Amino acid sequence: MPVRGQAIVLRELGEPGVLKLEDVECGDPGPGQIRVRTAAAGVNFHDVYVRSGSYQTLNLPGIPGLEGVGRVEAVGAGVSDFTIGDRVAWMDQGYGGYAQWKVIDTAIAVPVPDAVDDVTAAAIYLKGLTAHALAAGVHPIAAGEKVLVHASAGGVGRLLAQMAKARGAYVIGTAGSPEKAALAQDAGCDAVILYREEDVAERVMELTGGTGVDVAYDAVGRDTFDGSLAALALRGHLVNYGQSSGPIPPFEISRLAPRSASISRPFVWAYVATPDALRAAAAALFGAIAGEALKVEIGGTFALADAAKAHAALEARENGPFVLECQ
Repeated sequence: MPVRGQAIVLRELGEPGVLKLEDVECGDPGPGQIRVRTAAAGVNFHDVYVRSGSYQTLNLPGIPGLEGVGRVEAVGAGVSDFTIGDRVAWMDQGYGGYAQWKVIDTAIAVPVPDAVDDVTAAAIYLKGLTAHALAAGVHPIAAGEKVLVHASAGGVGRLLAQMAKARGAYVIGTAGSPEKAALAQDAGCDAVILYREEDVAERVMELTGGTGVDVAYDAVGRDTFDGSLAALALRGHLVNYGQSSGPIPPFEISRLAPRSASISRPFVWAYVATPDALRAAAAALFGAIAGEALKVEIGGTFALADAAKAHAALEARENGPFVLECQ
């Protein structure tokens, strides 16, 4: 039987205030699907891009939000790997996370261990899978490599810095304030550059004895692209995985030639494209959290009705990650 609940519905693009709470209906799960009562939903910069119109990937009116965590309340025909009461996490390119109920395909659901609570799982799931893909798939970090992590006090940045350090890298972070630099150092950065006060590329060269970094992970985009490119070592790899400062303007690919550099623009879904790959990555992520090999600090929780406040906090560069509590 369909259920009714509340959700954030986006009917127009714009500032955070366009995120409105409405009553909506959630239908029954079909074959191979489950209906989840959402306990918590993660808030990501991707959601900001969708709300503002930078990413026009959600048909309006629509419910934004890429990920959530909750309990299975109904199962569709043919479902054998989940039962009512199971705790699951999911991320869905079709959105729908900012809602009290969600019907999902079992192919995108993963079990959440008891040692990881709902808020932590929601805060970490997409960001953690992204960091895992960056460190293990896009550029498999090797011991002894020099790594630059922009926004190293951010949600993905802190996780990525920890993963890079665990793999034996020398990790250089960037941050916008001494307070955020302290967070980056706590995440394992060997050095942190205050990008508002120092030239990032010059400081990287000083820290690396003039060689540069083997890989630069850049989620900032337009404002940091040139500096990231200039900070690379010979055969260095620039990984651009976000654009919080705006999209990168077109550039001449010949700029990569002097250092035989490479550039990539990964999307996490390509690295968890099958149920087996997704569940293996999720198990590794949740296992690292449960075993305390990966530290998670929640920046703040908001009621579902306060999604606009969560977006405003994210855009103000307040320390995340942020979570919407949906019940």
